[in-house]
Amino acid sequence: MSDTPVIFPTELKWSDDGTSRIPFLAYTSEELHKRELERFFYKAHWCYVGLEAEVPNTGDFKRTAVGERSVIMVRDADGSINVVENVCAHRGMRFCRERHGNKKDFVCAYHQWSYTLKGDLQGVPFRRGVKQDGQVNGGMPADFKTSDHGLTKLKVAVRGGVVFASFDHEVEPLEDYLGPTILGYFDRLFNGRQLKILGYNRQRIPGNWKLMQENIKDPYHPGLLHTWFVTFGLWRADNKSQLRMDSRHRHAAMISTRGSAGKSEQVTQVSSFKESMQLNDPSFLDIVPEPWWGGPTAVMTTIFPSVILQQQVNSVSTRHIQPNGNGSFDFVWTHFGFEDDSEEMTERRLRQANLFGPAGFVSADDGEVIEFSQQAFESKPFHRTVAELGGTDVADTEHMVTETLIRGMYRYWRDVMEA
Repeated sequence: MSDTPVIFPTELKWSDDGTSRIPFLAYTSEELHKRELERFFYKAHWCYVGLEAEVPNTGDFKRTAVGERSVIMVRDADGSINVVENVCAHRGMRFCRERHGNKKDFVCAYHQWSYTLKGDLQGVPFRRGVKQDGQVNGGMPADFKTSDHGLTKLKVAVRGGVVFASFDHEVEPLEDYLGPTILGYFDRLFNGRQLKILGYNRQRIPGNWKLMQENIKDPYHPGLLHTWFVTFGLWRADNKSQLRMDSRHRHAAMISTRGSAGKSEQVTQVSSFKESMQLNDPSFLDIVPEPWWGGPTAVMTTIFPSVILQQQVNSVSTRHIQPNGNGSFDFVWTHFGFEDDSEEMTERRLRQANLFGPAGFVSADDGEVIEFSQQAFESKPFHRTVAELGGTDVADTEHMVTETLIRGMYRYWRDVMEA
């Protein structure tokens, strides 16, 4: 892949401000997608891989992904977390097929090369050849060293029970990567309490991976698209809210405080508002404020490029973005709670999680609109989107009637892609 600057065709020029009109080509070009993988997922960035609570015991592992590369997060005997690439150093096979499990070591089924939980090569069948008729046949060369043929090891950072990894061992410290503003919202959710895994959802969405980052950087749509949000007051334009970014505009937090449900001047003309909508089971929205919220009832944090941290009232989860070509991505939800939660709170978190995930009363809408958007991008690659609500500048705001976070992300995207 060449490192020459990306040159867009003349008819696909960005807007004068460079961020508010985004060429469809950014979602459809395979060349740009390959460059994104190298520059955002494999170099100079931290990517989410999982939660420590998913691998509590020695040998516990989880197969996951960084970009389009398969990796394994594993708990070592000394209690540390290792992340290694799921590619055998011998012939390149993806040797681990299970999503979760426990192993004493990793063994590739093809030729049975074996590795420690740290990824060091420890066994090579027939390394010293095979004795036959008084002579030794085959074997590795005399200068073969197991230390030269371990699995690719990623740099690992763990904070608050959340595990990030990077193929780039020169990547900046995780705290610097997040920046003080986003770090504050990260620590609000992951505040040192022991996490407890409640379950998973997994889906493949036929759209470009950036569309999900955009979707959770877009406060414009929730009170328009999502009937649940606007009708029951969970997230809508008249809620008290803030939008915050890091200094490079790649990460963002959308902060909202639930208002009243029902009519108001701002929502009665919105078609998604359903005044007559009622709950057969009122416990579905049995919301109990928690001390760690510190006020806001919802904070959606996007950490570029790979993860969304969700707190929507009592439902908390991570949402992992795993690209699968330029027009598709896997989206993995990990729902969790805290070890000191009461049984009632755990049940409440699980019940409210039904708003989210592939068939969630809210999130199913997002998967559909992303798919329909991608279909249009593919059919008209010379066109562009418009992200000019609230102007064309990039800045934090005290309201949700803006697309500033999307503009900020594409300002960063261009800085890196066109460097």
